Amino acid sequence: MRRPLLPTLALLLALGTLLPAAWAAVDREAAASLAQRKTPGRVLAVERGLHVDNSVVWRIQVLTPAGEVRLVMIDAETGRIR
Repeated sequence: MRRPLLPTLALLLALGTLLPAAWAAVDREAAASLAQRKTPGRVLAVERGLHVDNSVVWRIQVLTPAGEVRLVMIDAETGRIR
């Protein structure tokens, strides 16, 4: 029995929109490194998420030498700090 082509294409398109971070240009380690350049300190956490404009970002929590926790957002496609 042959599968219809339309449902298969719809599934592939849905996966492509739901999993954009799988093709992210900036990986977890690179994002943490970029965040440390912006805010020197110890990286506490790195999480992938969505920005308010629905772009994929890395959220990096950095503990500064002064004891403050800063949140640095890195665009997962461009590596730009947000």
